[in-house]
Amino acid sequence: MKISIVSPVYKAEKIIPILVERIEKAVSKITNDFEIILVEDCGPDDSWAVIEKISTIKPNVIGIKLSRNFGQHNAITAGLDYAKGDWIVVMDCDLQDQPEEIEKLYNKGIAGFDIVFARRAKRQDAFFKRTNSKIFYKLFSYLTDTEQDSSVSNFGIYKKNVIDSIKLMGDDFRVFPILIQWVGFNKCYIDVDHSSRYEGKSTYSTIKLLKLAFDMIISFSEKPMLLGMKLGIIVSLFSVILSMYYLICYLSGIILVPGYASLSILITFSTGLIITFLGLVGLYIGKISIQVKERPKYIIKSKIN
Repeated sequence: MKISIVSPVYKAEKIIPILVERIEKAVSKITNDFEIILVEDCGPDDSWAVIEKISTIKPNVIGIKLSRNFGQHNAITAGLDYAKGDWIVVMDCDLQDQPEEIEKLYNKGIAGFDIVFARRAKRQDAFFKRTNSKIFYKLFSYLTDTEQDSSVSNFGIYKKNVIDSIKLMGDDFRVFPILIQWVGFNKCYIDVDHSSRYEGKSTYSTIKLLKLAFDMIISFSEKPMLLGMKLGIIVSLFSVILSMYYLICYLSGIILVPGYASLSILITFSTGLIITFLGLVGLYIGKISIQVKERPKYIIKSKIN
């Protein structure tokens, strides 16, 4: 198998036929030896029925239906586990990633790269989403000591040995672009066109995005713990300096006006810090607990072809 195209599907019943048609037209310029893997993440619409219909007509279209909504990146994981291609393309189903760019990605890959990221030169997203994304990825880059680019998402082409390395990773919480960055290999970026959504709106609400961002930081960085320790040391030093000040005043015969405001503020601040970082420790322990249970990252309900 030359090329596998993996696309997680959620609430896309009207888009799927167009997606498959455009992928076939684009990839057939490279080779006729390809497969399209559509992973339906148990959405509320009739996406699976559409996939079933297409798969019965087209044997190179593989349909996978998950038993419940496991999330986009676990759906990608399911698709990767079944991909047989020497090169694997990962792309979203909303047609913001344009299938016509696959040829450009492939040509760059065979020029000597294991990973070719599609960089969205002009993101067709709302200003609020673009700005938040830039801020988050700058923060995430700092916390993880890695280079993260807000203009890069799942879309790209990856050599089979790269995907095999991803499969070996046992992380329970999976974010595909970050795992790809972590494994190394010879990589490059090329600019691609980015379209507006073909239909509907993003299923990632602000709350979901915030939760995803928080989970990413907790799962891929230990720096919040280190920052907490540094802040604790600073507060402790401040307390020592304040104590020395009061002691010097007492020995010098300086009578300070009695009052509890500063003491109350210091105690409240310190208690807040303790509770906050105890909660942070609890989150890390919770992540460890989930990891050691080794539950499957996805469960397949149905598969076609």
